[in-house]
Amino acid sequence: MPSLEVNIAPSHPTGLMLNNPVITASGTFGYGTEYAPIYDVNRLGAIAAKAVTLQPRTGNPMPRIVEVPGGMLNAIGLQNVGVEALIREKAPLWSRWDVPVIANVAGASLEEYVAIAELLDGVPGIAALELNISCPNVAHGLDFGTDPILAAEVTQAVSERSSLPLIVKLTPNVTDIRPVATAVTNAGAHALAIMNTLTGLAIDVEQKRPALATTTGGLSGPAVRSIALRLVYAVAPLVDVPIIGIGGIGTTEDALMFLMAGATAVQVGTASFYNHRAPLDIIAGLQAYCEREGLESIQEIIGAALPQMAEATAR
Repeated sequence: MPSLEVNIAPSHPTGLMLNNPVITASGTFGYGTEYAPIYDVNRLGAIAAKAVTLQPRTGNPMPRIVEVPGGMLNAIGLQNVGVEALIREKAPLWSRWDVPVIANVAGASLEEYVAIAELLDGVPGIAALELNISCPNVAHGLDFGTDPILAAEVTQAVSERSSLPLIVKLTPNVTDIRPVATAVTNAGAHALAIMNTLTGLAIDVEQKRPALATTTGGLSGPAVRSIALRLVYAVAPLVDVPIIGIGGIGTTEDALMFLMAGATAVQVGTASFYNHRAPLDIIAGLQAYCEREGLESIQEIIGAALPQMAEATAR
């Protein structure tokens, strides 16, 4: 049977090997415990838990989710239990699972990012950190992610204080994502997650006002897939760390496109809201694709659509 294993942190001393390249995206799968009664979460490649902050957050006022053509806008506002409760209540459950759980870390300052990273370091049940420098739904949520210098500073600071594999989640809300991607890679990121949501707006025409209480929110779902795919394709030749592709991935074909564009793994987010088995369906689809194509490993198709790979194949 073809292998679906991928290593999303090969430059880290211990690496981070996944049984398959399908990860559930932060903010769309809760803490994993919400889905555990529905299916065996250990079948997933990994779980990116919802963002954690230094202090508990109640999130933004309602309404904070609205459906739009091709996806949804959300302005949840990083509602979470806080890092101390996560360590006390969630991590012990994760430590009993076989699936790696990635902690998504959000902060309002460099000091907060570092403080959370230090508290999570060495906690059983936490396999890696995903540095969220790209949330558009809170004040100052994009301050770090849109500036290559600030992005590099927070990445380096966290990498120096944590022994865990470090993934940095990037925003598409920039003129050019490539300088930020190279900056955080040079600063110590072991992998990049591309991309977070796009800032969008919906209007309630009956109420004659924005549909979200916060006015704008993060656009996700199939509507953003082509944008995310373009960004992965643009960044992949420039960095020497794995990329985790995110954005509108709901089918096996979607996942294959991202892998061929240079991603080593993918995250499934909004699709889980309308098909809770979407991650498992994609895993099964990838296995079937490899068998049909006669591949020994899913890694054989990573970057297959990039120009240099196409040229090598043609020779």
